[in-house]
Order: sequence, then C-alpha cells, then structure tokens
Amino acid sequence: MSAIRVARGYTGRNKMIKFEGCYHGHSDALLVKSGSGTLTYGVPTSPGVPADTVKDTLVSAYNDLDGMKALFEANPDSIACVIVEAVAGNMGVVPAKPEFLQGMRALCDQYGAVLIFDEVITGFRLGLGGAAAVYGVEPDLACFGKIIGGGLPVGAYGGKEKFMSVVSPIGPVYQAGTLSGNPLAMHFGLKTLKHLEAHPEIYDELEAKAAWLVEKISAIIEKGGYPMSMIRFKSMPCLFFAKCEMYSYDDVKHCDTEKYGEFFRLMLEKGFLLPPAQFEGWFLCTAHTEALLEALVCAVEDVLGEMF
Repeated sequence: MSAIRVARGYTGRNKMIKFEGCYHGHSDALLVKSGSGTLTYGVPTSPGVPADTVKDTLVSAYNDLDGMKALFEANPDSIACVIVEAVAGNMGVVPAKPEFLQGMRALCDQYGAVLIFDEVITGFRLGLGGAAAVYGVEPDLACFGKIIGGGLPVGAYGGKEKFMSVVSPIGPVYQAGTLSGNPLAMHFGLKTLKHLEAHPEIYDELEAKAAWLVEKISAIIEKGGYPMSMIRFKSMPCLFFAKCEMYSYDDVKHCDTEKYGEFFRLMLEKGFLLPPAQFEGWFLCTAHTEALLEALVCAVEDVLGEMF
C-alpha cells in the first residue's frame, strides 16, 4: 500500500497493474483477484471493497507479457506502477518466466511506470538479494515482510533514491505507522540479517533440502500415478493436487482443493503440520533435519496410499 502511494506520488498518475493470483496485502485497492486465503475460500475479490476504490487497479494474467503490454498501450500516460511477486507464493509456488520480468522492466521504462517487486515471501529467503538478484531484474521499489524482523511483525519498503525522496519528511508523500521502527523487531531483524550475511551457505543448504524433498515426493507421485505435481523454485517447493504445469492463476484453479484438505488433515494426524491451504508453498528452514524430512516423505507416501 505504501509503496504504491510512493509510485503514485512520484508519477502523478493513479492506475496500477497487478496480476491474478498475486497477493500484496489486504488494503482495498489490492484485493482484486488476489491469492492465498482469498483463493482458498473462493473469493478472489473481497466483499466490502467499493467499486470506486478498485477502478484504477488493472489486472493482467501472471506470466502473460502480451496482456500486460495491452494494458500499457490502452493506458499509456496513466499507469503509475506495476506490482508483482517475482515468484508467486500465494497461489502455490508459481515462478515468473524470466522473459516476463525482463519484459515488465522494459515496459515500465518505456512508459515511465514504477516497477515494484513484492519480496515479502522471496526476500532473504531465496538469497540476500531476493528474487531480484536471482532473476537479474532490478525493480524501482521492493517490499519486505517479517523476515526483516527475525519473524516478528514488521514490514518495509525501499528503493532508488529518486523515488524514496518523495516520502515525508523529505518529500510530500505521507508515511506513518503505529509500530514503525519497533525496537524489539529491529533488534532481532538486524541479528537475523547479519547471521544470513555471515552464513551464505544457508541458502545452498535450504535449496539442497528442497531439491531432495521434491525428487522423493515426485517419485512417489509417479510410481502411484497420482493426479498431482510437485513444483520447486530454489528453496520453495509446493505440492499441487493437479497434473499440469503451473504458470498462472488459471492453471492453479484446476487444483482439487478438497483433496488437498483431506491430505492436510491426514498428514496432521501423523504429526506433520503442512500449509493448511493448497495455495501456499512449503517453506523449509535450517531446523528441518535430514531425519525429519525422511519421515515426512514416508508419511506422504503412506497418506497418498490411503487417499487413492
């Protein structure tokens, strides 16, 4: 919400582009075909949001460069920004195609729009440089979530000086928050980021765990002929209850959410707390030992055997 305000304040424009299935917080203007909980409950656009609030929110299909280009061509002088999850983590895990992000950067440059990367999930998870570094595409602004507070409740946005200079008290764009700069969150956030900086091997470890997990569960799916897919982007794996490639919101809509719910409950009975919604990824951490992951794979094999 705040990053978009900066983009609008800088450009003097009102419209923005977001993508189906991407979730950027619960502010009114962004609750249009969003992801995560809204997808789980079949309400991609929330009741209680006035039509006038979302009239400047343009929606395009994820990974569809032509669709985004058409929106720019139809609104050449009125789009303030494009906001995107470079790796969508709120409709399962759906990575952006490299050419999609590269084309997005070029379109924003061409039309004078601000490019915002939502790195709430990917920031400091995929690496110290987040998804931007992985893809080699530089946004103008980036948003981060509670990972910068060591898991405590905090968020931040930042970016290039020419955009951030419009923020109060230097510039005219208002910014405030009851919990801004909370000392506890800042203390543990700084500890977390310093630890990650000192131990970059953590990222290799997490990716290796994710790769092993996906390989083992994919083999179980293939052997059983189950209508499922296991997808991974670096250290972010996801189990989809559908047998197709996942590139967009339309693809993930084919998932069997009832089957996933059954799977979740059976896994919970075996002592494994997985994401309760089909449209969230499996996030690994350093506390997940090899023995624990092996036990998880065995549990998945048993549960799928019961279900099918």
